[in-house]
Amino acid sequence: MKNLFLAQKVKIGEKGEIEGPLVGINNIGDLINRILPILISFAGLILLFTLIWGGYDFINSQGEAQKVKSAQAKITAGIIGIVLLVISYLLSRLISKIFGLGEGIF
Repeated sequence: MKNLFLAQKVKIGEKGEIEGPLVGINNIGDLINRILPILISFAGLILLFTLIWGGYDFINSQGEAQKVKSAQAKITAGIIGIVLLVISYLLSRLISKIFGLGEGIF
């Protein structure tokens, strides 16, 4: 068995394993590796809607400076969000590779 640093056993039920849709999760690292892609996909969807909302506001601003500025702020927030999302994903994969909790970055 590999040395799993910073990983604790999750014991639920009589057998000491999780039953149901989370079969195969034996420690917190497995749980995080299973949930993380779902959360990142959801965050990416929210960021997509933020960019669409900013673009819609920009098109409908009709040249009014305050509305253009508000739309640009939404688009900028969406772009910053995408950059932070990618950095956080790569950082979490790097940490999981360092501590042997997952398959690593790629």
